[in-house]
Amino acid sequence: MRPVKIDHCVIHVSDWARANRFYADVLGAEVVPRQKGFAYKFGDFLLNCHGPGVTPKIFARQPVEPGNSDLCFEWPGPIAAAVAHLEAQGVAIELGPIATRGAKGEAVSVYFRDPDGSLLEFMSYAP
Repeated sequence: MRPVKIDHCVIHVSDWARANRFYADVLGAEVVPRQKGFAYKFGDFLLNCHGPGVTPKIFARQPVEPGNSDLCFEWPGPIAAAVAHLEAQGVAIELGPIATRGAKGEAVSVYFRDPDGSLLEFMSYAP
């Protein structure tokens, strides 16, 4: 699988091993070990993570909690391939495919959840 592109992101995980497997297998991320915890690399983009054992030096007024993120990733091909990939990984689709609009214009999206319950979206601009 080619890595997807991050459209927008904020995340906190409750279980590193579970999250590392999910983000590598389902989203194609490179799992990057850090001094404490991990980050997920998608091409030129890095998804920094807070989680067990990690206390951020600075964070939002309301720190991100496991399960309350909304992340959008650009799928590199037709949305049917994203649907097939999610099904092959055993990931339930909550909504879609549906017409949406992203940073590049009109798109088609499917919505699903990570192991902590955060809402994730694969968005495709492909015909």
